[in-house]
Amino acid sequence: MTPLPVEPLTGLAFAPFGRVIETDGADSYLINEGTTRRFHALASADAGAGGEAVLSIFRASAWPQPIEIKMLERHPLGAQAFVPVEPSPWLIVVADRAEPAACRAFAARGNQGAQVAAGIWHHPLLVMQPTQDFLVVDRFGPEDAPGANLEEYWFADGEGCRLEPLAD
Repeated sequence: MTPLPVEPLTGLAFAPFGRVIETDGADSYLINEGTTRRFHALASADAGAGGEAVLSIFRASAWPQPIEIKMLERHPLGAQAFVPVEPSPWLIVVADRAEPAACRAFAARGNQGAQVAAGIWHHPLLVMQPTQDFLVVDRFGPEDAPGANLEEYWFADGEGCRLEPLAD
C-alpha cells in the first residue's frame, strides 16, 4: 500500500476537486431583523440536467485502523456535498483519476464541509468518531438507475493507499 499523507482541508488545496464549505472568510449579512447571520452561497446544489438536489442524512461509522484506501467512487451526473452535523473532525480522500498515485487526503475540522464536484473520484466518508452524521446534498433523478450516477473502482490487492498521520 502506498503511504498517503493527510493535509489540512483548505479552499485552495481542495479547489481542483470541489469546494470547502465553511463560514470562515465567507460573505455574510444579517437577516430576520438582525437576529440571524446568513453565510450566503457556500456551495451550489449541482444536480446536473434532469436531476434534482436532495438533502439526506448519512450516518457514517469509523473504518478499521490503519485506514486503507482500497476503492474510490464518483458521481458523474452531479456534485455531492457533505456537511458534518456534529463538530467532530473527519477525513476526505479525493482524486482526479482512479489511481493510488492521484489520491489526496484532507483533514476537515468539525466546522468544515466539502462539496465534491461531479465526476471527481472520492472515498466514502471517513470519520474519526465511532459514528458521525452528515447533511448530504446530492443528485437524484430519473436517470439514477443502478450504476447511472455511481461508479466504483476497486484497486488490485495491495495497490491502494494507507493514510499517514496529518502533514504539518
